[in-house]
Amino acid sequence: MKFTRKTLTWLTVMLAAVMLTMALVACGGDTAEEESNVLVVYSAGPGGLANNIAEGFTAATGIQVDLFQGTTGAVLGRLEAESNNPNADVVVLASWPAGMGLYEEGLLLQYSDAANANLLVPEWNLDGYLFGYSASALGITYNTNVFPDQPGTDWDSFTDSQFQDLVAMPDPSLSGSALDFLAGYISNNPEGWSLFTDLAANGIEVAGANRPALDSVVSGSRGLVLAGVDYMAYADMARGEPLGIFYPASGTVINPRPAMIMASTNSPNNARAFIDYLLSDEAQQMVVDAYILPGRTDVAAHPDRVGLDGIPQFEIDWNWMMENQEAINAQFQEINR
Repeated sequence: MKFTRKTLTWLTVMLAAVMLTMALVACGGDTAEEESNVLVVYSAGPGGLANNIAEGFTAATGIQVDLFQGTTGAVLGRLEAESNNPNADVVVLASWPAGMGLYEEGLLLQYSDAANANLLVPEWNLDGYLFGYSASALGITYNTNVFPDQPGTDWDSFTDSQFQDLVAMPDPSLSGSALDFLAGYISNNPEGWSLFTDLAANGIEVAGANRPALDSVVSGSRGLVLAGVDYMAYADMARGEPLGIFYPASGTVINPRPAMIMASTNSPNNARAFIDYLLSDEAQQMVVDAYILPGRTDVAAHPDRVGLDGIPQFEIDWNWMMENQEAINAQFQEINR
């Protein structure tokens, strides 16, 4: 049989169609890209909790987790470095305004019907984009060998000369929670910069994120740390470290720790499953065991820590804090040069 060029072209097209059909049948007839069995999660600390949640999720679903764990600043830095080739499927931060920033940039995927999201503290669910699955409060932690009784009563107590060179604070450029405290304090006290000027004059040490700042108090090289995350103090106290903690009566910041799905994910179903797991009974108990405040209102805080209702809070304007944090941090750094 003699084939014309037209016939050969038709046969080529038909052969390609048959091969495509066979490939689709082999894949179950689904033209969508198969989701990877490895979910990439970038998470702020504590590292032990992040690892436990990753392991629990894998045990429950069979989906492996490729976990990067660091401070909020480290996570945001990695996201920025990978902005042209995004890698993360799910991000967990220790700063609600930082999560809002990603939301405002249009980088997040909405998940409107997450399991148990209706049980979260109402303000801790941003329209299915941010889920405050847990929270930390910023308190004042002190070494009980240095101060057998509670030192001071409020933030401004520590500008007194008796606290000269005894006060530490996490660096807001390295700790998202410390930056949130700073912004929250200034938003409630427009003239409040005098506090930080006076603290600087009194020898406050601003170095490192939350763990280095707290370690300086545990060792006794500093007597107390302002605006450190409370769960670290409670965990150290449970291990027998000579620490006490209190929350100033004028208020503090309670910071929801947001989890979110990146819009760039290639595994949206697996990412949704991870959010569901974060809000599950099992994961919420892991949060409680880490002395962090649970995000769900039907889950009680650890009995050895102060619960949500027992902590005085500032009036919080998260939008104002998000919009002004960069300028606030710059001014703080200038004061503490």
